[in-house]
Amino acid sequence: MSHNVFVKGKTTRAIGQETEALACRYLQAQGLRLLERNFSVPQGEIDLIMQEGQSLVFIEVRYRRNNNFGSGAETVTHSKQRKLLASAAGYLQRNPQQADQPARFDVVSIHMENNQPLINWIKNAFMASV
Repeated sequence: MSHNVFVKGKTTRAIGQETEALACRYLQAQGLRLLERNFSVPQGEIDLIMQEGQSLVFIEVRYRRNNNFGSGAETVTHSKQRKLLASAAGYLQRNPQQADQPARFDVVSIHMENNQPLINWIKNAFMASV
């Protein structure tokens, strides 16, 4: 049984931090600019908040060892989406100068294949709805 050095012997929190850092580097290489990492309000947390052109991008990062039981993106439930929407509203309340920008919600799903992280960036993963 092969063990992956990306996760071997690491806590869930450490894996999450590494996964978020990997996603952040990947998105920066695609031209996005990091505004905040792990933005937290009582309603929840947003892993990454980035700028792409004129758009504000709220990003949920998900890690799965494999996709046998579904991708990381599929684990962003309706309940999680509501928390992300509430957290994004909290961010905009604290940063009103950005409230008039177009915004979207992306998911970056990372899983391991042949001991290599594979990144799946899903733009507009879900829409804000009331």
